[in-house]
Amino acid sequence: MKNALGDHQSLLVLGGSSEIARSTARLMVGRRTRTVHLAGRPSPELDASAAELRALGAEVTVLDFDAADVDSHAAVLGKAFTEGDIDVVLLAFGVLGDQAEDERDPVAAARVAQVNYVGAVSASLVCTQQLRGQGHGALVVLSSVAGERARRSNYIYGSSKAGLDVFAQGLGDSLRGSGVQVLVVRPGFVHTRMTAGLKPAPLATTPDAVAAAVLDGLGRNAHTVWAPGALRFVMSGLRHLPRPVFRRLPI
Repeated sequence: MKNALGDHQSLLVLGGSSEIARSTARLMVGRRTRTVHLAGRPSPELDASAAELRALGAEVTVLDFDAADVDSHAAVLGKAFTEGDIDVVLLAFGVLGDQAEDERDPVAAARVAQVNYVGAVSASLVCTQQLRGQGHGALVVLSSVAGERARRSNYIYGSSKAGLDVFAQGLGDSLRGSGVQVLVVRPGFVHTRMTAGLKPAPLATTPDAVAAAVLDGLGRNAHTVWAPGALRFVMSGLRHLPRPVFRRLPI
């Protein structure tokens, strides 16, 4: 439950080694979140994230979680909820893939969809069933501006995020009145390990800036936030651009 100041007391992160997730968790612990569950595949990055949050004063548990293994989600994620109510669930896992390679390898392309969409649908439903039972809490879903309109340079990743984005919007609408908030976050290009070596897009941002947008959206009980906010207007223009014109763009 939130404390008397309205601060969230507990956090479950799906994709605990993600740099956006780590920034968000650090920011929340700095604002008095005291219990953090980090779910992710075992890795040095996940261990480092747990150690960092413990050093900041949080009680941290680590869950072995594989987004692609949907049959395990109920059992793995259910453990976090047996230890007390959770105020915020942050769904931060995802894979970018390699567009050129994935076009040649349909199995690799399907794995992008399996993790980014199928795994996210399963994990979201498992968690929101628990949140609904509590009667309060928020699910934060990291979508992407890439899902706003398919671009030939990353349409496999973009289509998986488009599916996730639409799913999360509908999920949020279905939970209206339940006490559960669903917040869809649409970052643009974020400087992380996943985008290392790629040419930054205009309005590129950082994990810390996305984390600040997440906290701002939660505080306003928003259903959607863009990071940075100006991307809302840029992507609206691109979305409505006639297709013959859109195809001429170098994107």
